[in-house]
Amino acid sequence: MGLKVIGSGFGRTGTMSMKVALEQLGYIKTHHMEYVLKNADQRAWWHDVATGGTPDWETIFDGYQASVDFPSASYYKELLAAFPDAKVVHTVRDADRWYKSASETIYAMGQASPAWAQKFIPFVRKNKEMVNGAVWNRVFHGRFEDEAYAKQVFRDYTEQVKADIPADRLLIFEVKDGWEPLCAFLGKEVPDTDFPHVNDSASFRKMIRNIKLFFGAVHVLLAAGVVGLVWWLVS
Repeated sequence: MGLKVIGSGFGRTGTMSMKVALEQLGYIKTHHMEYVLKNADQRAWWHDVATGGTPDWETIFDGYQASVDFPSASYYKELLAAFPDAKVVHTVRDADRWYKSASETIYAMGQASPAWAQKFIPFVRKNKEMVNGAVWNRVFHGRFEDEAYAKQVFRDYTEQVKADIPADRLLIFEVKDGWEPLCAFLGKEVPDTDFPHVNDSASFRKMIRNIKLFFGAVHVLLAAGVVGLVWWLVS
């Protein structure tokens, strides 16, 4: 099948809204980080890509007609080489608003698990390696917490996309622009429904809170176990 649309925009530029919109336009199964985190094969494949493996893009995107969001946005040039007939949609937004949103959601979620869990629990460690390798190190060179630097990377990335991709194959798009420019670019009829605006910030906050609560409880249980063992040994 192969990708027909490649999204090169960063996470938190309306990528979930784009996913819903593209699927509504007929691009059945639009790849998104959401699918990676929920699918063991996707996690394994992207971990391999992020840690220096040779990607099999046909396998990774088997059954998908479009991709948006990280981690695929970090590899738009490679994807365009693998799927040369695809068009590219680059989602953008105000850099200040993007950084605040990304800091409080996708970046915060990656920091929610404690260092001991990232070191000793394979599932947590591999997810961390995958996201760091594909996003925070590859794109931001480990300096996302440097706000000025991260914002400049965000701006420069858009300019790089413009330089890399012919104008007739690229749409610079803000989700607030709605259906018309997107449908005109993709050659699709404009739906008679409103453009989807999916704000999943609340879901991220809930996930971050639950991760912290879970590992907090595990930490308490482990500490209690250690205290109990010491008491048993010395009693």
